[in-house]
Amino acid sequence: MIKFLKHISYIVIVLVACTPKPKDANRKIIDRDIDKIKTNGSLKALINYSSTSYFLYKGIPMGFEYELLKKYTEHIGVELEVIPIKNMDSVFVDLNSGVADIVAANLTITNQRLTEVNFTLPIIITKQVLVQRKPDNWRKMNKKELANSLLQSPLDLAGKTVVVREGSSFNTRLKSLNNEIGGQLKIETVAGETTMEQLIEKLVKKEINYTVADKNIALVNQWHYPNIDASLTLSLDQKIAWATRTNADSLTLSINNWLNDFQKTKKFKILYNKYFNNKHLFTSRVKNQYYTLESGQISPYDDLIKKHAKSINWDWELLAAMIYQESHFNNNAIGWGGSFGLMQMMPQTGERFGVDTSSTPEQNIIAGVKYIKKLNRIWEKSIDDTLARIPFILASYNTGPGHVIDAKKLAKKYNKNPLVWEDVSYYLLHKSEPKYYKDDVVKHGYCKGYIVYDYVNEILERYHHYKTIMEEKKM
Repeated sequence: MIKFLKHISYIVIVLVACTPKPKDANRKIIDRDIDKIKTNGSLKALINYSSTSYFLYKGIPMGFEYELLKKYTEHIGVELEVIPIKNMDSVFVDLNSGVADIVAANLTITNQRLTEVNFTLPIIITKQVLVQRKPDNWRKMNKKELANSLLQSPLDLAGKTVVVREGSSFNTRLKSLNNEIGGQLKIETVAGETTMEQLIEKLVKKEINYTVADKNIALVNQWHYPNIDASLTLSLDQKIAWATRTNADSLTLSINNWLNDFQKTKKFKILYNKYFNNKHLFTSRVKNQYYTLESGQISPYDDLIKKHAKSINWDWELLAAMIYQESHFNNNAIGWGGSFGLMQMMPQTGERFGVDTSSTPEQNIIAGVKYIKKLNRIWEKSIDDTLARIPFILASYNTGPGHVIDAKKLAKKYNKNPLVWEDVSYYLLHKSEPKYYKDDVVKHGYCKGYIVYDYVNEILERYHHYKTIMEEKKM
């Protein structure tokens, strides 16, 4: 069950997580294994915001590690809370201090890292490769000419400068390689805020000449930047896995058991191929204006949503998440029962607020916002806190305030807090059961409350994806 207060605190976690912290060998490792994770109802995961791990596309959270984690959390019956990594050099400190329960960041298993964390079974096997830029006239070259213009052996790195992240396995490998080739390799390091993909972008822009990346990531970026080469291998096969705390043995075992089964399925192969073996899908995605990683846009209506969200004092990302839930940003959508437009107003409600199927997207948003204002006036009489009021408004938008008021009365009758969504939502969820919809305090009868329950939870979850990723774009 998603707890609304958890969603509120999640924003705070996102803003403060993963900032550099001093290393402390004596830092106490938090005790939170799978039993406590299940009790809490969520698994907190540090994930890279990148073109393969976690991103938004047409308003939908996607990514290989995100989707894989989502499948695991569904398997154990908890929610997934995503915390984008802001500094790779502090992820193990954040993990061990309890900011998150797992790190899913294309991490290579190394002996040094095993002194700080546990690792799951390998997610994938890859190699480290040198990423270098092709000559400006590479398209006019034949294969032999192109090959001769590039470094073809690790020995060719003598006298060259390679830029990598300070705390990365790439830096460790380059130091070993430097000894192997006689010490003439120059290694330049950057801080943990710089991602692998940012270094590749710097290389494309001619700000640096060489970097190192995992082969699977490098090849995907080669689809986006055809003027880079990733053919020179610098390592043996390396295991990529998720990191867990050293005292979270039950969580690690649970993940390993699940991975062992899931990796044998067709679903895993489809998921892997979706992100690492489908050039057409990748290129069409990154060129789309609603690929948020590149464009910073969630929908075609971002400006309108920002404009009108102000009138209800909502984050525009929350209103956007609600509109996606209603219509998937399709103003021509017609729903069951005749609901229409971006905000999926029912005909009777639409008439009251002056819109119909011929109304423009902005007119539809204005009407929806007016209805939200009306619902807010209903709920502000009993719920003072603006944030605590939001799920009541969302539920009322979906099913009408009457059923939500009934659930509130049931919560009070059964000695729960009628002003806390977590308590009220329980009775809304069960309002299709005779015990509850036939209760004397209920005035509006039967309700498929599970639909409303999921509606609210999905909007709030999507809102936090939107909020988190848009915060990333500002940095």
